[in-house]
Parts: sequence; C-alpha cells; structure tokens
Amino acid sequence: MSEQNEKVMITDVFVSGVKRGWNIAIGSMLPNVLMAFVLIYFLKLTGILDLLGSVCAPMMRLFGLPGEALMVLLASWLSMGGGVGVASSLFAAGTLSLHDVAVLAPAMYLMGSQVQYIGRLLGVVGVPGKYIPVMVLISVINALLSLVVMQILV
Repeated sequence: MSEQNEKVMITDVFVSGVKRGWNIAIGSMLPNVLMAFVLIYFLKLTGILDLLGSVCAPMMRLFGLPGEALMVLLASWLSMGGGVGVASSLFAAGTLSLHDVAVLAPAMYLMGSQVQYIGRLLGVVGVPGKYIPVMVLISVINALLSLVVMQILV
C-alpha cells in the first residue's frame, strides 16, 4: 500500500497564482476600470457630470461629500472595478479629495458589484426573488451608515 506523493514546488504554485491573477486583472478588472474612466470623461465633457453633481449635491451633502460622489457609489454597485475607476477619475480631476475617497471606500466595498453577484450567486443557489430587494436594501443602508461613521473617523 505504497502511495507516491507528488511534491508540488512552491515556485509552481506561485507562477500558477500569478497567471490566474494576471488573467483576472486583464480580463475582468481592467475593462471595468477603463470603461469607468471613459464614462466619467464623457460625462464631464458633455456637462452631464456637473448637472448630476448639482442634482445629487443636497443628498450627498448630508455625508459631507460632493454630489458627484454618488457616481462612485452607483458605479461600485454595478461593478467594483468600475467604482474604483470612477473614484480614481474624479480624484484625478480634483472633484474628489483624498478625504472624500477615504469616506467612500468602505461604502464602495459594502455595496460593490451587487448587480453582478445577484445573477451569478443568488440566482444559481436558488434564493427566492422576493428576498433580493431586501438584501440589496440592507447593503445600501450599511453603505450609507459607513459614510456617516467615516465622516466621524476621518
């Protein structure tokens, strides 16, 4: 009853992980981040970003943020990579400060990529559709609470 144990080289595991990470970054994250940069540039160029910022300013002012910050949260809700891209683009344009990005970061992660996960995970495991709005609402409430907490902490 002798079994041959194959020894796995740590370098092989490392190289395999790097390859998988590279494929995820190039295939999934990069397109979302680039799309976000292009979208924000287009919205800024057409003046729509300023309009959205003005419309959303009263609500976002409750959290000490400019109105354009809502774009970060909406993009994060659709795609985490897109949210990071929008936040980076608005930061680079001077619309968001470092303080604003620090306040937004936990909210981005608390509600990040929900649209993708609803279909990929909840649909596959058979979560009844009536629970999905409640689950989304809970994460949005958590994200909004994190904005309040971060305003106190940062």
